[in-house]
Amino acid sequence: MIPELAAAIARGETVALATVVRTRDSVPRRPGSKMLVFADGRTLGTIGGGEMEHRVTVEAAAALVDGRPRLITYNLIDPADGDAGVCGGEAEIYLEPYMPTPNLFVIGAGHVGRAVSDLAQWIGFRTIVWDDRADVLDGADHVDVALTGPIADALATHPVTADDAIVMVTRNVKLDLEILPALLATPAGYIGLMGSRRRWDTTRAGLSDRGIADSDLGRVHAPIGIEINAETPEEIALSILAEVIGHRRGP
Repeated sequence: MIPELAAAIARGETVALATVVRTRDSVPRRPGSKMLVFADGRTLGTIGGGEMEHRVTVEAAAALVDGRPRLITYNLIDPADGDAGVCGGEAEIYLEPYMPTPNLFVIGAGHVGRAVSDLAQWIGFRTIVWDDRADVLDGADHVDVALTGPIADALATHPVTADDAIVMVTRNVKLDLEILPALLATPAGYIGLMGSRRRWDTTRAGLSDRGIADSDLGRVHAPIGIEINAETPEEIALSILAEVIGHRRGP
């Protein structure tokens, strides 16, 4: 089962591993029995079948949403009392969700963009950096994927998912007006824009004039980052990624 789990992770699939860790009396499977539960409901292996296994797949779906492991105990005595079976025993199942490495799209490869991608990769993000200036991408450190050219082409080759975050550290409003419509058309879970409130007000008004809905504009976190009175590119990167992580983890 472990090789299949490793292969699923390598493919970037979201999958939960269910393992029987403790049993008492009569149960269908013993400790060490494993089953994989995929995001689309597929399963591989078995921890005993029947109602208990069904309940585990339901719980696994929840674990794949919040990304948190859980330990669940099932009684297998009296279904009329809500138990998961009639074998006569008890089983404890440990559920471990395995989530794909999250992508952080960094739009802009200037001083702050480089600091963001540097820190993000150290934290554990897969960093995808785009800039319309190919020369500033030369020699960029801590970048998994470097992209240039039209933003639409970059998004076509590296589609954004709802689990991904976009950090915009661009150089001017003109560029923001050009690329934000394409970014807002993605299901990105987080989109943040660096700059002052006045800059965002200007950008927002320009996008609104272009027909971008208020509901879409409301997705943009601007000014980006938590307030720590940051000044250096590294401090600003820390502020930005603290907000990204906080958004990913939830309230």
